[in-house]
Amino acid sequence: MSVKKYAFADLVRIEQLRAIESAKAEQLSYAGIRDMPGSVNGDFNYRQFVNRLTFRAQQLIRENALENALQQPDKQFTRARWICWTLAAVLGALAASQAVSESSTLNIYWLLAVLLGFNSISLLLWVSGMTLNLQSLSSGIVAQFVSWWPYRHKKEPDVQSLASHAWWESCLTGTVGKWRVSVLTHQFWLVYLTAGLILLIMIMMAKQYNFIWGTTILPDSALPQLTQMLGKPLEALGLKIPDDPQTIASRVGTGKQDAETRTAWAVFLIGALLVYGIFPRLLLLGFSWVMQRWTESRFKLDLYLPYYIELRQRLMAREVKAEVIDADPQAGIKPAEVTRPPEHVAIPVNAHAIGVELDDSTDWPEPVICRLNIIDQDSHEQAITMIKSLSVPLLLGVAAHRLPDRGIQRTIKELADSSHAKPWLILLNKPSAPVTSAREFAWFRLAEACGIPAEHVITR
Repeated sequence: MSVKKYAFADLVRIEQLRAIESAKAEQLSYAGIRDMPGSVNGDFNYRQFVNRLTFRAQQLIRENALENALQQPDKQFTRARWICWTLAAVLGALAASQAVSESSTLNIYWLLAVLLGFNSISLLLWVSGMTLNLQSLSSGIVAQFVSWWPYRHKKEPDVQSLASHAWWESCLTGTVGKWRVSVLTHQFWLVYLTAGLILLIMIMMAKQYNFIWGTTILPDSALPQLTQMLGKPLEALGLKIPDDPQTIASRVGTGKQDAETRTAWAVFLIGALLVYGIFPRLLLLGFSWVMQRWTESRFKLDLYLPYYIELRQRLMAREVKAEVIDADPQAGIKPAEVTRPPEHVAIPVNAHAIGVELDDSTDWPEPVICRLNIIDQDSHEQAITMIKSLSVPLLLGVAAHRLPDRGIQRTIKELADSSHAKPWLILLNKPSAPVTSAREFAWFRLAEACGIPAEHVITR
């Protein structure tokens, strides 16, 4: 099987299948993957493992007709996005129409406050959320509502709800979800501002308005100064804004405006909406989209989950091939009949086995010989000295039925740090003490905390 570059959508489908298999495995058919060949490489390779998982997922999806169930959450998100865009267009048009009264005058600063005020507050909250890494602020209210919708409580989850939960968990949480909902948030406000701007242009094309301003508690020079300050970027773009005489002449009750003053205010209004509203949203939308693609390309499966641990040992088992390294002195003599070892063995060849607080009833796999069992400080120091001089793989054995407390984790961490190469961890069972999946998962997390790769964890 050739190794191809996987996409984020492939990982999402694998996560969806993991959720379905974890709850509904007995309802699925596995006939199509029963004879799936094992790995041909001796060392673990993440990309090859993902490709094998992708191939396995495609077979199961086709065999169990899961395609529609897996595509449904993506279609729901697309539908929700269209609803958000439609709502934003309606709200933007309503805001502009309400700010424009039935009279022939427009309060320029009230109109800017209505169209840019809520957008500026939303933008400030988004920047604060991204700076402080607050999920609720950086995502936006509308996007948070959309991400909450599929998590409604279900007493009996079916295949559809399991696939939806896995999709939303992968696409709308964590770093990927933060940037995805950021894209949706910027799209919402961009449509809101664009709809308001288009309606304003259409209204001003069909009717003549005089632009006015007024204040009750601010100094008379405050708003003219604000006009000049806001107009500097517009002038840099070559737009003509109202000068001081035109601004003063537009004060409420000063009289009728000429065509040049009205045109200058109209250009100022349109330019302010573009420069302070639409352009920043466009830039942030592009930045968020790039960051979404970047985080999706860096997304990785959690290989310490029991589901992937089991599949790794099944699909990526190490292949050990025996070979003769010196001549047989008994050549020509029929050898005694012996039992051949299995072809696929997850334990490295010539591994030096050391036990960690094992009791006498814990059995090792038949080919492995335990060289030392750490039970006290002296045996611990002896193991450290032995490990530092090893030139073969180190295999640490632990009792899987025990709780991996902080003492065992500290011991394994010290042993792993003393080894010249990444050690192996084998979970040893005994019939009298069955191991629960939660206990096994705790050992996987201990391996992760001690720097032992997931592909070096062996379950028996």
